[in-house]
Formats: sequence, C-alpha cells, structure tokens
Amino acid sequence: MTPPPHLSALTLTVDGAIARLTLHRPDRLNALSRVMLGEIIETCRWLGGRRDVKVVIVAGSGRAFSAGFDLEDFAGSSADPGETADLGRLAAEALTAVRQLTIASIHGHCVGGGLVLASACDLRVAAASATFAIPELDLGIPLTWGGIPRLVREFGPARTKELVLTCRTFGPELAASAGFLNRVVDDPQRAQVVDDLAAELARKPAFGLRVTKEQVNAAAEDMASTSRASGDRDVLVAALADPESRQAALDYLAARSRRAGDDPA
Repeated sequence: MTPPPHLSALTLTVDGAIARLTLHRPDRLNALSRVMLGEIIETCRWLGGRRDVKVVIVAGSGRAFSAGFDLEDFAGSSADPGETADLGRLAAEALTAVRQLTIASIHGHCVGGGLVLASACDLRVAAASATFAIPELDLGIPLTWGGIPRLVREFGPARTKELVLTCRTFGPELAASAGFLNRVVDDPQRAQVVDDLAAELARKPAFGLRVTKEQVNAAAEDMASTSRASGDRDVLVAALADPESRQAALDYLAARSRRAGDDPA
C-alpha cells in the first residue's frame, strides 16, 4: 500500500472506511495557500488508490472551515496569477472527482475559495453559527476556480448573481433553503452528526456509492458545466490588469488593515 503523502497544511487520518481530511492552518483561519491547494490535489490522488475507504470528511481545524484564499500568500508569490487560478480549480476538481463520498463539515467562516471547495464536496453539514461570503468582487477579481457553475447548480442563477455581486455575508438558513446545505445543526452537535452520517454511508456497498456519485455529478455537469473553468485563469489575469479592479483591491486591503489595527486582539 502506498504511504500517505507528507502534509504540512493538511492533516489526514484513516479509520476503517472513513478518512478525515482537515484544513490545518488554524492561525490563518485555514486560508488556502498554494501549498494547501497542492496538498489537496495530492491527497485526493492518494485516496483514489484506497478502495477500502468509502467516505472522506473534509473539515477545518480551529475556528473556521476556511477564510478563503490566502491574500498574503498569493500577493507575495512570484507565481503567474493564471497558474494560481488553475491550482484552485484543480483542487476543487480533485475533491469532486475523488472516488469516495465527501462530506464538508462546516463551522465558522466559509468564505470565497473555501466556499468553492465546500461546493465541490458531495454533502454539506453546517453549524448553525457558520457564516458564508463570496467577497471576490470587493477584491477587484471575479470568482474563479470554477466557482460560478458550481454555485449555479446549488443556488440557482439569480441567487448566485446576488451573492457574488453583492459580496454580502449570509447564514446557513439561506444556504440550506437554497439547497446548498444538507443539514444545519447546533454547533456542539456538528461533529457527531457528521460522524453518524459518514458511518451510515460507510455501511453501504462501495460500488453503489461510487456509481451514484458519478451519475449525480454527470447530471450536475449537464446543468452547469465546469468545462470552461480553465478559462478562469485568463479572466483573473485580465482583472489584475484593469485599473478600476486594481484600485478596488487596494481599497479592500486598506480597509482590512484598518480593521485589524482597531482590533485590540
């Protein structure tokens, strides 16, 4: 059996037929760095060879599921922005394509790219106190990583436009009513509810689980295809070259810096 990959931004445990993949940068609210995205891809590739594993729980350590892509990591990187967009898209695609059923266990912030990763999972359970947002337009960039078609599938076109265009924060009630969340539970119950759901699914035949996942994913692709998501890299590069978009990013970062300065913590 191939040993699991070496991980620095994730943790991975396997207990029988259930694996746990945890975003593990708690000091950064599990912000998605290039390293973390690469490790998600590598871990999903490894899980593809584990036919004994039927279910993967995807969660975040500390106070959040994920605060979205790591602005400092991407801003300080010399990497091509287009390559960065591709990396996020490939991480989301890896979660969608992995042979196991995936359950996103959401608490705290689930923002931007973190919300895209959650949408790439098969099932989603959220704590009642979870908060969601898609702030990319306020940052002067469009939502990439194949996020638009994924959200259209779950929220519908009109609601997706509203949430992406306004960048407003929303709660699990709206996400559940739109069909994005399978369950909303009280915070202390979230981990147990997810564990029970994973155990229930793990008792079912692997073949049926996999075929059902593939059939539903194929139908979802017919509804809103991610096949053009590779073009997201060009859209991101164009946004970064647009003066108004660049100014929006500077304004957003300045406002965030002021808020951080006002925080006594």
